[in-house]
Amino acid sequence: MRSDHNDKIAGNGLGSILVTGGAGFIGSNFVLDWLAAGGGPVVNLDKLTYAGNPENLASVQHSPAYTFVHGDICDAELVAKLLQEHKPRAIVHFAAESHVDRSIVGPEAFLRTNIDGTFILLQAARAYYGTLEGSQRESFRFLHVSTDEVYGTLTPEAPAFHEDTPYAPNSPYAASKASSDHLVRAWVHTYGLPAIITNCSNNYGPYQFPEKLIPLMIANALQGKALPVYGDGQQIRDWLYVGDHASALRVVLQSGRVGETYNVGGGNQRSNLEVVTTLCELLDELVPESKFKPHVQLVKYVTDRPGHDRRYAIDARKLEGELGWHAEESFETGLRKTVEWYLANAAWVESVTSGAYQQWVKQNYGGRGGEDAAEERTTIAAGEGSR
Repeated sequence: MRSDHNDKIAGNGLGSILVTGGAGFIGSNFVLDWLAAGGGPVVNLDKLTYAGNPENLASVQHSPAYTFVHGDICDAELVAKLLQEHKPRAIVHFAAESHVDRSIVGPEAFLRTNIDGTFILLQAARAYYGTLEGSQRESFRFLHVSTDEVYGTLTPEAPAFHEDTPYAPNSPYAASKASSDHLVRAWVHTYGLPAIITNCSNNYGPYQFPEKLIPLMIANALQGKALPVYGDGQQIRDWLYVGDHASALRVVLQSGRVGETYNVGGGNQRSNLEVVTTLCELLDELVPESKFKPHVQLVKYVTDRPGHDRRYAIDARKLEGELGWHAEESFETGLRKTVEWYLANAAWVESVTSGAYQQWVKQNYGGRGGEDAAEERTTIAAGEGSR
């Protein structure tokens, strides 16, 4: 375990929060948003797997309000130590294996992190909560960040997922997240742990690891590589800009009711093919000197993945009506911001697409149309953003 800890205490008088998986895509965006909003000190516990990158948080690494701890949520002793040392007023739990295709190839890691890790964290939180008194006990919260994939798939005409939609996970990833949701719910009702669950739709935005649809398509298009579209490309997802997700989590943490679930969605249903073609049009505009224009000519259809859910959609009216949150970005404005960020941060993309990542690409996609094209058939992921 390595800890980068500043001795100075933030001067706003607010207690700290413990964030798990805060070096991942959604986690790091949340940490940056939280600190920018003056939410108080953050202790970030992250194992730094392939999708965790401390460089995401380089702008705050020397802040007196930020502490980084390199460690695993499955390390019960470490988690208990951090809770006693920092005495957080909340735990925000992002840490998860989150990529569907990886869960198909190697489900064991997903069960360990998403189920066992959540169990260990809940047990530590329960023990810590038992030591709190007065206002500290009253205000403590455990916020579990989950996914819409736990609900399964929707037909084209079906209403969007709501908080009472029955769970029907269809991939090892979704099943592991559904299991973690059920554990959190049980710890609320059995042990009285003041926890809240959020289930979000597809996230996109800065710092997303380029195994996911949007950053992968940007990287491939800029290099003139194929843009692989699973099946017919008509799988529909609800797209949520990661900055809007971060603001929703702040609102839920502040005002959400204990034991409740809140769905977080962007209200932007798009097919995978529509996302790719819109992105290509943006690249045509923003990179006019590209020799690969029009970028849409790079689209290639590849064999669909096993058990690929056809449609997700989120009904966020409970969050909007009860807590007053609304997404600020449309898909068009959010996608433009995202493309502009990746164009301005090519060095970041280069740094995260390491040899290990390319080996994963070859392992997972080498059998879909020939070994020579393995690097071009990296995934169009339908899951939430990498943690």
